[in-house]
Amino acid sequence: MTAGQHGIRLFSLAVAALSGAALIYVYLYPPVSMRLSRDGVPHYAPPVLHPETGEPLDLGLLIRHYRGD
Repeated sequence: MTAGQHGIRLFSLAVAALSGAALIYVYLYPPVSMRLSRDGVPHYAPPVLHPETGEPLDLGLLIRHYRGD
């Protein structure tokens, strides 16, 4: 292998390692914008039950309904 091929291989490995490290960091320490919506609802909130029909509803839909949107 030539010196240029070693350089490209090293660069590719460095980019792959940094990309993996960034994904792991964001998974372990997510920014606030990834944890909550603009309404303050957690992105992974379970559905809530409609009191009359028992139908599962999205929590964001329920908030928008009571807010009047």
